[in-house]
Amino acid sequence: MGTAAKDVIDVQQPNNLLLDKHVEYICAYENKKDDYEYVMTEYLRMSGIYWCITAMDLMGHLHKMTAEDIIKVVKKCQHECGGVSPSEGHDPHLLYTLSAVQILCTYDALDVVDVDGLVLYVSALQQEDGSFVGDMWGEVDTRFSFCALACLALLHRLDAVDVEKAIEFVLSCKNFDGGFGTKPGSESHAGQIYCCLGVLAITGRLHEVDADLLGWWLCERQLPSGGLNGRPEKLPDVCYSWWVLSSLAMIGKLHWIDRVRAVSYRSSSSTEISTSLSLPFFISESVYF
Repeated sequence: MGTAAKDVIDVQQPNNLLLDKHVEYICAYENKKDDYEYVMTEYLRMSGIYWCITAMDLMGHLHKMTAEDIIKVVKKCQHECGGVSPSEGHDPHLLYTLSAVQILCTYDALDVVDVDGLVLYVSALQQEDGSFVGDMWGEVDTRFSFCALACLALLHRLDAVDVEKAIEFVLSCKNFDGGFGTKPGSESHAGQIYCCLGVLAITGRLHEVDADLLGWWLCERQLPSGGLNGRPEKLPDVCYSWWVLSSLAMIGKLHWIDRVRAVSYRSSSSTEISTSLSLPFFISESVYF
């Protein structure tokens, strides 16, 4: 007899998305700089800013964010090496360099930073096998392959790296189930799949993927609640609604999941008070990839 899938179903939560509450929560978070949650997320602040302004933009309320202050923060976090740190006083990292570029693209403000320095920083992180390390300490991960190529694509500077080698490394991380891991031989994970598909989409190589095999693995991430997990035997999480659904969209298989249940799960993840997405932890999940 099979083991029941792990799932979370909460019938007490609302069944509609409380957009006004989401807007209020993000705006209030920006002004609570002495709160514990705000202080404890300093190490990923740059990505937190990106996800907040993106959410506000999607909801049609980007104008409620203080663009001038945000742009100043990004500028202050660029180092002499060209890379960007999550906050002042922290080391630069590829994750936060991408977030910084995304923020500046949102506000059409790339001119406030040293773009050539950004390009040199990113390109210097590519290794001989085509992979990328996240920073000077040398961790290799397919997350960083995506961050590097996404960053350079936004800057129109993909010519600064060996794109073919980067693609070869990503393809070497493909598993028998159609998914991708952090490096060759690593377990398939929805977040890594998003990153690897992102690399292949940016470089026009999505045809290298077995869309049916991968699509099946991804759609199996949906649980009875409608929520999606990141890998087998894990609980659903709203962050995987992004990683899984965006991956399915890239390979043209979005219709393989139950849209109604997915929307219902996402709506039930909000509360009347603000949102049940404790923002610091939501940001933490999001920045991981």
